[in-house]
Amino acid sequence: MSAYRLDAGGLVNRANPLTFTFDGKSYTGFDGDTLASALIANDQMLMGRSFKYHRPRGPVTSGSAEPNALMTVGSGARSEPNVRATVAELYNGLTAVSQNRWPSLAFDMGAVNGLLSPFLGAGFYYKTFMWPAIFWEKLYEPVIRRAAGLGKLTMEADPDRYEKAWAHCDLLVVGAGPAGLMAALSAARAGARVLIADESARFGGSLLSENVVIGGQAASDYAAGLVEELASFPKVTMMPRTTVFGWYDDMVFGAVERVQKHVETPSPDLPVECVWRIVAKRAILASGAEERPLVFGGNDRPGVMTANAARTYLNRYGVAVGSKVAVFTNGGSGYRTAGDLSARGVEVAAIIDARAASTDPAPYGVRVIHGGAVVATKGRNRIDALVAERAGFEEEIACDALAMAGGWSPIVHLMCQRGAKPVWSEAAKAFLAPDVGASFVAAGSAAGADCIAACLRDGASKAAAFSTELGFAAYEANIPEVEGEYDPDFAPLWYVPGAKDKAFVDFQNDVHVGDLGLAQREGFRHIEHTKRYTTSGMATDQGKLGNVATIGIVAAMRGVSPAEIGTTTFRPFYTPVSMGALAGTSRAEHAAPIRTSPLHGWAKKNGATFVESGLWYRSSWFARDGEKIWRDSVDREVRNVRENAGLCDVSTLGKIEIFGKGAAEFLNRVYSNAFLKLPVGKARYGLMLREDGMVSDDGTTSRLSENHYVMTTTTAYAAEVMAHLEFASQTFWPHLDVRFVSSSDQWAQMSLAGPKARIILARIVEDDISDAAMPFLGAKVVTLKGGLKARLFRISFSGELAYELAVPAGYGEAVADAIMQAGREDGICAYGVEALNVLRIEKGFVTHAELEGRTTPDDLGYGKMMAMTKPDFIGKRLSTRFGLTAADRLQLVGLKPVETDKEFMAGAHLLKDGAAATLAGDQGFVSSACYSPTLGHTIGLGLLKSGRERIGEKITVWDGLRGTEVAAEVCLPVFVDPQNTKLHL
Repeated sequence: MSAYRLDAGGLVNRANPLTFTFDGKSYTGFDGDTLASALIANDQMLMGRSFKYHRPRGPVTSGSAEPNALMTVGSGARSEPNVRATVAELYNGLTAVSQNRWPSLAFDMGAVNGLLSPFLGAGFYYKTFMWPAIFWEKLYEPVIRRAAGLGKLTMEADPDRYEKAWAHCDLLVVGAGPAGLMAALSAARAGARVLIADESARFGGSLLSENVVIGGQAASDYAAGLVEELASFPKVTMMPRTTVFGWYDDMVFGAVERVQKHVETPSPDLPVECVWRIVAKRAILASGAEERPLVFGGNDRPGVMTANAARTYLNRYGVAVGSKVAVFTNGGSGYRTAGDLSARGVEVAAIIDARAASTDPAPYGVRVIHGGAVVATKGRNRIDALVAERAGFEEEIACDALAMAGGWSPIVHLMCQRGAKPVWSEAAKAFLAPDVGASFVAAGSAAGADCIAACLRDGASKAAAFSTELGFAAYEANIPEVEGEYDPDFAPLWYVPGAKDKAFVDFQNDVHVGDLGLAQREGFRHIEHTKRYTTSGMATDQGKLGNVATIGIVAAMRGVSPAEIGTTTFRPFYTPVSMGALAGTSRAEHAAPIRTSPLHGWAKKNGATFVESGLWYRSSWFARDGEKIWRDSVDREVRNVRENAGLCDVSTLGKIEIFGKGAAEFLNRVYSNAFLKLPVGKARYGLMLREDGMVSDDGTTSRLSENHYVMTTTTAYAAEVMAHLEFASQTFWPHLDVRFVSSSDQWAQMSLAGPKARIILARIVEDDISDAAMPFLGAKVVTLKGGLKARLFRISFSGELAYELAVPAGYGEAVADAIMQAGREDGICAYGVEALNVLRIEKGFVTHAELEGRTTPDDLGYGKMMAMTKPDFIGKRLSTRFGLTAADRLQLVGLKPVETDKEFMAGAHLLKDGAAATLAGDQGFVSSACYSPTLGHTIGLGLLKSGRERIGEKITVWDGLRGTEVAAEVCLPVFVDPQNTKLHL
C-alpha cells in the first residue's frame, strides 16, 4: 500500500487504517503503528534536524532511546513538543510537525552551521563569547536564546486532566519482555501481588521483534499466551504505556502512565497521564538491553539505524526500512537482521563484518566483507550509498538503508539512580547492574543474559527466590525450548578511524569523535568533565544510546579499560516526564492549597480584597464607597490607625508553643539576644541567625508560665523556623528538656492598633489592661466578657499603642465582630496588610524584604541585640568574621525624595549623586518603599554601603526597569515617632 510497507506480516491491525499528517502532508498507517513506523512505511525517513549543525536526521532506534526523530505532536492547546516518534502511538487524525528547521525540513537554512563546524567544536561557547564583553548582551545572548531549544511550547492553557496515585505490591517488575513476563508469571503463580509495567503499548518486548520459535509457537504468540495468563490472576496489575522513571528511598518507584496519549480526543472523565508512586517489597529490573550504534563517518545520515531497530520495524510493524539494506556489524545481531530482511524479500546489499572471521550464517547469496568497516555514507536527506574499506581498499556500495550492530548495553539506569555505579564486565563487554541490595535485582538482558532462553530462566528463578523470601510457595516454571536464536557474541568496536565525515557519538547534540579528542587534549579528562565540555549525553535521550560508546572511545584514546573511565551519573527521570503529569491536579486554583485565616469570614464581610501571601489568603485592603483605587483605601486605613484605631488579621503569623525545663536555655541559644531571664508575663523581640551569622527570621517570644513560651514567626517562614528548632534540638542540644508544637492553625489572632486601642479593648476584656497592669511587651492570659479565655500581647508592628489578641480559632470571627462593634463610636476600621506595610515602613520596622538572607543584625542597626557575652548561640562564631563587620557593608537607612512629588519603588538601585548607572558604582538598593499618608510623600527603606555614616547625604535612586531616576536624601529609617512615645501610651 505504501513505499516500504510489506504486503503481510507484522503485528499491526491492517483492518483498521489510520490517517495522519506530518508537516501538513497526509499519510496513512495502521492501528498498532508508531508515528515513526508509519512514516518509514510512507518513505519518509527524514524526520528531524540535529541541534547544533542542523544535519538531516532519521530514526536510529525503535524505542525510547531515540535521539533524532523528535517532533511536535498535536495542535492548539494540545500541542506537545519533543515527542519521540518511535514511541508515539499512531491514532486517527494525529498531527505532527518537524522541529528545529526553517523554512522547511528538507531545506533548512540552519544547515549553514555545518559549514561553520571548524569554529563550533566542543567548548566553543566558552571561548567564542568572551570578547568583546559588550557583544554578550547585545549580540551573543539574543542569538543564543533564539537558537536554543528544539520544539516550542504552546502558550495556551492545557485543557487535559492529570492525576497522581499510589500503588502497593509484593513484587514490581519493570519491563514486560521475556524476563519480565516470566518473572511476573512465576510470582503470580506463587500467589504474590504483582505489578508489571512496561513503557510500550503492548507487552512482549523483544518477543514482538524476534523471529524465533518458543515451545513450538512464534515468539509473539508465546508472549500473548503469557500475557493472557497474567491477566487471569486477580492479584496481578498490568500497566502498559507506563514508564518507571525513578527509584527512591524505601523501595518507592515513580512511574508515569500515558492513559490517553494515544487517542484523538481525550475523555474529560480520565486523565491523559497519571504519575504513580509504587511501593514494592521487592523489585526486578527487566528493562532489557539497548543495541549500540557504531561510530563511523556519516553514521548519522537518515536511513542509518541499529540492526535491532530495523528488525523491529520489519517483524513488529511490517515495515522494511529500505528496499536495499546494507548491514555493518561486529556480531550476530547484524546477521539476524540480514536474515530476517532477506526472508521477507528485502534485498541485502552486503554484510560488512568488522571481525576477521565469524561462524554466523549469512542469507543465501548475500556478500560478506569480513575485516571490513564502513568509513563513509553518501546521500542528501537519506543514505543512497556507503563506502566500505578493507585492508586499505575502498569500495562504494549502493543502499537506501544501513543497519548497524555494535553490541548490547544492559539498561541499568534505575538501579544507579541512588549513587551506585554500573560495573564493567570484560566478559560481557558491557557495564552491568551494580549490587544495590537484596530487594532490587536485575534480570534478563538487564543482568547480562545474552539470549531469550537465558532471559526466561533468569526472570523465573529470581521471581521464585523473591516469592520464597516473602513467604509464598515458589513455583517451578517450565521454560520451553527456544529455536532459531543467533549467536549473541560480538567484538567491541568503539569507532572506525580514518572517517571522511564526522563520526557521531551523540546524535542530537552533534558530538563527534573529534570533540572527545579535543576534550582530552584540553584537560577535561574525567568522564563527567568530558560530558559537560562536549555536551555528550546531555541531550533529551540523556546518553542512552551514545554514552557507552563515548566511554569506550575515551578509554581507547587514553589506552585504558572502560572500567577505569567509569560512567557518568544516572539521575531520574529515565525518560522525560511532562510538567502536567508532575503537577497532577495541582493546577490553576488547585496549584496550592487555599489556606484561609480563621478571620477570613470577618474580613470578607468587611469588604476585604484578598492577596496570596505564602500559603495564605490575607486581606490586603478594605475598599469603601467612593474609593477609586487601592491606594485610596490604604491611605485611609493608615490615617485611621494613626488617629483612631484599626483591627488587622495577623492569624497567619507562625505560632510555636515551646515547653520544658530547658526551654529558656534553648531560646537563649537559638536567638542572638538574651532570653534566659525573660520574666513570666513578658514578651521580647528576638533575632534568629543562621550558622553563618546572617539573620534568618525575627519575631517575638512570650513567656506565659515558668516552662511555657509562645514564639511568633513571620508568615512565610513558619515551617522553616519550626524545622530549624527541631533540628537544633535533636542535633545540637538533645540533652535539653524542650518540646515544640506548631499552633498556627489553633489560634485566631488580631492586632488592635491606634491611640484608642486600649479604650476599645477594655470594653470586651474583663481583666485590667491599664498601662500599669499591662505595660509595653506584656503578655498574659485574659478573660473576655462572656468567659472566653484568650491570650493578650502588648506588642506593635505599627509604632502605635497596640495589642495582639489570640483566641481559639473557632471564636475568631465572633471576637473580631465584637471588637468592631465596641470600637464603632471611636472610629475603628479594618485594615489590611498593605496598610500594615506602610505603617511598619513609617516606623522603620523590617520584614524579609530587609532580612533577605545577606544581612546581619549590625547591618540592620540591631548590633546591640547580639549578646556576645552569652556562652553561645547559633551564628555567634561566624558573625565575627571580618567580612561581616566591615565598615562598607550595606546598612539599613531611610530614604526620602528631595522633591516630595517624586516617587521610587522597591528594587531600585542606589547610586552616588551624579554617578553613572554602572555595576561598579552600585551603592545598594531600595528594599521597601511606599507612599506615606502621614508624611505626604514617598518614603523607603534601603540597604546602602556604609549607610549609617551617610545620613543627610544626597543620592540617586535609579530604576532601570521603570526608567526613573530620583534624587533622594539618606535619613534615619524611623520616619514616625522616633522617641517611641506612642508605644508607651
